[in-house]
Amino acid sequence: MFDEKSHSLKMDKSIEAFTKELSSLRTGRANAAMLDLVKVDVYGQQMPINQIGSITTPEPRMINIQVWDQNNVPLVDAAIKKSELGLNPQIDGQLIRLPIPELNEERRTELKKMIKSMGEKCKVSIRNIRRDANDELKKLLKSKEIGEDEEKTFEKNVQNITDKHIQIVDEKVSSKEKEIMTI
Repeated sequence: MFDEKSHSLKMDKSIEAFTKELSSLRTGRANAAMLDLVKVDVYGQQMPINQIGSITTPEPRMINIQVWDQNNVPLVDAAIKKSELGLNPQIDGQLIRLPIPELNEERRTELKKMIKSMGEKCKVSIRNIRRDANDELKKLLKSKEIGEDEEKTFEKNVQNITDKHIQIVDEKVSSKEKEIMTI
């Protein structure tokens, strides 16, 4: 039997991944999630910064990382510099300060393009899930497990679910763009 809920859940997962990706984008405000995608090579493996130290945002334009092991400070520093965040770490013992610079017009435009393309990728993955669902329906119809009327109904439902998810992506894109353009 056809399970449209499983396809809806896959679309939810696409949006979840997209949201996480969006939160890692640097806006003018300090946000610990910006460091989520930065991995540090310690103890022979890639680890997220939040497993090597505690991350706080004491001010709107500052992120502090209290690294637990003194030996990891240079590694965290290098990982942040290598990332595409464009941040310049300041080291003070085991504390790494990350001042968040103001966004200039050029960077904002660049970020808008990135957000649009991330949104587009998410929409493509949602449409791929819809295509898989429709292929599954065609197979069920061919093997006579469902009738043509059922297939049409399911197809319509899948399309509605797809439209809802695409709309969510569009809303997230436009709200993130607004956030970036707000000075």
